[in-house]
Amino acid sequence: MLVAIIMKKSFSGELLSGHKDAALEVPFDPSVVWRAEAKSLWKGRRGYEVRAIVNGVSFDSCIVPRQRKFFMLVSKDVIKETGLEIGDTVKAAVEFVAE
Repeated sequence: MLVAIIMKKSFSGELLSGHKDAALEVPFDPSVVWRAEAKSLWKGRRGYEVRAIVNGVSFDSCIVPRQRKFFMLVSKDVIKETGLEIGDTVKAAVEFVAE
């Protein structure tokens, strides 16, 4: 029998401009906090799939490593729906499902 464990974490951060999507710096290492290995998300990128809530809007995202830090990607559609702008301080909640 396969059991899924949902692990939640909340944090605040500044919405940063990225070369593709915006991102929030994640103040923890998911491999340590969730005791999980990063998985292949797309060619050349590993990370952690998460369900996120920002400004009351729920969306699927991922947390990826870059320059020894971790970032949660925030798409242009989510930014538009939440009314956020680059530089805003944001409260976020993320859920990681470990199977």
